[in-house]
Amino acid sequence: MWQTQGVSPPLQLFASLMQSPVGDLVIVASDQTLRAVLWGDEDEEWRRVAIDRLAVTWESSPAVEQTVVQLTEYFNGERQNFDLPLEPIGTEFQSMVWNSLTQITYGSTLSYSEQALALGRESAVRAVASANGRNPISIVVPCHRVVSASGGLGGFAGGLDAKRWLLNHEQDAH
Repeated sequence: MWQTQGVSPPLQLFASLMQSPVGDLVIVASDQTLRAVLWGDEDEEWRRVAIDRLAVTWESSPAVEQTVVQLTEYFNGERQNFDLPLEPIGTEFQSMVWNSLTQITYGSTLSYSEQALALGRESAVRAVASANGRNPISIVVPCHRVVSASGGLGGFAGGLDAKRWLLNHEQDAH
């Protein structure tokens, strides 16, 4: 479920560190909506931007717990689609790009240029790629499924080894 812009900001955000096959993940959520799945080694400034500069308590919440359960199922090959209320912070363009990522089928990939074309923004390939790079909800909003037109992996906030692992994991389970 995708939350729309204009939702009142939560009074409190909660965070939890999750160990995964691709490294440490920081889950950030309000009581009910997921704000971010960040890589444990991402710099502090990007974390602050991803969570809208609100204070975060290192405790769990129902949304954090639900995210950990669904990510665990994903990593165990038991889940292909996430069913979480999402509330990423970004511009209207970024939100449009991130929402389109959720339409990419599990186990498949598409190029940045194909994504831009599907959005009706054929000439905005770099802007689309940049928005993908700012996706605050890694894995759940599957920017790892977007690759270079040349067949290369392209970029990934979690690193190319993590992207390769995620793509192989989905291909093997598919």
